[in-house]
Amino acid sequence: MIKLTELALRRGTKLLFEQASLTIHRGEKTGITGANGTGKSSLFALLRGQLHADAGELALPPHLVIAHVAQETPGVARAAIDYVMDGDVELRTLEQQLQAAEQAHDGHRQGELHAKLDAIGGYTARARAARLMHGLGFANEQLERPVADFSGGWRMRLNLAQALMCRSDLLLLDEPTNHLDLDAVYWLQGWLAQYPGTLLLTSHDRDFLDEVCDHILHLEQQRLNLYSGNYSDFERMRAERLAGQQSAFEKQQREIKHIQSFVDRFRAKATKARQAQSRLKALERMERIAPAHVDSPFHFSFLEPHKLPSPLLTLDQLAAGYGDTPILQGARLTLPPGERLGLLGHNGAGKSTLIKLLAGELAPLAGDCERAPELRIGYFAQHQLEQLDPTASPLLHLQRLDPKASEQQLRDFLGGFGFLGEMALAESAPFSGGEKARLVLAMLVYQRPNLLLLDEPTNHLDLEMRHALVLALQEYGGAMVIVSHDRHLLRSVCDRFMLVDSGQVTDFDGDLDDYRQWLLDGQREQAAANEATKADHRAEHSAAARKEQRRAEAEARQRLQPLRKQLDKVEKQLDTLQQQRTAIEQRLADAELYQETRKEELNHLLQQKGELDKAHQQAEEEWLSCSEALEAALGGDCDQTVPA
Repeated sequence: MIKLTELALRRGTKLLFEQASLTIHRGEKTGITGANGTGKSSLFALLRGQLHADAGELALPPHLVIAHVAQETPGVARAAIDYVMDGDVELRTLEQQLQAAEQAHDGHRQGELHAKLDAIGGYTARARAARLMHGLGFANEQLERPVADFSGGWRMRLNLAQALMCRSDLLLLDEPTNHLDLDAVYWLQGWLAQYPGTLLLTSHDRDFLDEVCDHILHLEQQRLNLYSGNYSDFERMRAERLAGQQSAFEKQQREIKHIQSFVDRFRAKATKARQAQSRLKALERMERIAPAHVDSPFHFSFLEPHKLPSPLLTLDQLAAGYGDTPILQGARLTLPPGERLGLLGHNGAGKSTLIKLLAGELAPLAGDCERAPELRIGYFAQHQLEQLDPTASPLLHLQRLDPKASEQQLRDFLGGFGFLGEMALAESAPFSGGEKARLVLAMLVYQRPNLLLLDEPTNHLDLEMRHALVLALQEYGGAMVIVSHDRHLLRSVCDRFMLVDSGQVTDFDGDLDDYRQWLLDGQREQAAANEATKADHRAEHSAAARKEQRRAEAEARQRLQPLRKQLDKVEKQLDTLQQQRTAIEQRLADAELYQETRKEELNHLLQQKGELDKAHQQAEEEWLSCSEALEAALGGDCDQTVPA
């Protein structure tokens, strides 16, 4: 249980919140929301003991194990799976203690430590780490790769896996979906649903908050307000409070009008009943929640493109890739004005490659790409955030795009993206990731594109900016192609989906719920394929193959009978010695044996164990010698196995 009583917290001279009193019970999953700078990260630092309250009290249970995601990943040569396993600190501590006990030949201590390792699942820890890594998108061949080989985004996935590896009582996750694709988001969502501890989660992914959280802690106006329910429940409750103000009501009506016009247009264009029903349900939910965002600082819209040629762009039998390695082949796509296309597919399947191809950043390897002469592309990708001029202000960035525009016109435009007052004149170098993303979007919107290509546009955006982007995209008159792990954005904006898989780009007949089922079906098919491979392997030893094998084995047994008999004898000896060693180790694990009155018995057992260890080692050496002789006689095809 986490309890705050009349708590106040400052960073420097800035008061983040005060008079905070709330209780979070064990096992609850609480999402933390609020504008940037309201204190979400500072609250995490407070819980981890890195900050101290300026007033009031924070009460945490004793011996609380807290897990969090590290923000930095050292570029070490350590294998990725070992780095993930380091998240289980108790496991690593026990392993070190066991190694020390073995070097000291302390049998009693070894017995105790083996029992503790077994109790915490230490012998299956590596398999657990591998499952975590697979869920977050790592392939088998990546598990043993050095951490230093991975890019920044993949290192953040390693940090997340390390945090999940910890058998924690309290898990603190700060924007865990930022570096994940949709497949990994679905997996993490399921994992957190089964997490038995207490979860505190900051996220700008409303669908993720809806699926994972049972409480929402909202930070605003230097107060902490705890709401029961998921994020949609929180929005409705907050909307009831805000909608009482007349100005808020009027703004809500304008937003509802925008949404209704989108619904009318969607009804006219929808061709798939199931997808249409899903989209209309999402829009109905948006109507209910819209008033919760009436105090958002972000309000903007796309200006009508100067020209809307049809089609804007056409791909025909196009291949794309890097170097001589094709990633996509035979792609066919036509983008007329008004097309609203979402791309789905596994990580690495080629979604971003297709976006780069459409944007002209990647030349096709084959096929035709026909672009309308009046085509104007607005391309958003994460690398563009780093291409901003760090010495230029938001105002100067726009002045370079439109030298004839007045300063006031540009400042009014920038205000809709949250660049108000002095911030519009500040250098962009110290901007946060979210601020840089807003500036790139502002520049993109200002240029009046007729084709939008958006590759993970919401990664650094908070919930209010995401909401403003959704509303603007709903009114956009050109065509758009979107790659995103933000399901709310995809549901609210896209009319149809295409699947990028196995080098092909095909229509996906369904919605995001169908895509999730497709992922589950694919996992089951993969499991079935693995089982079929095993069955094929077993079949190799069936029928005629087994008959021929038996004949050859019979001849080999006659030639090698003396060696086999000796090997069998040594194996039985090893089994007997191991049973005797196990029995003595069990007796040595008895704490009462170490009393002063049983000292003679203890010494006798230790002497016996030493003799058995020596005999076991000699037997193993003899077994190894016999095995090598047998393998040499068989021509390297020995079918014996080393006993455990």
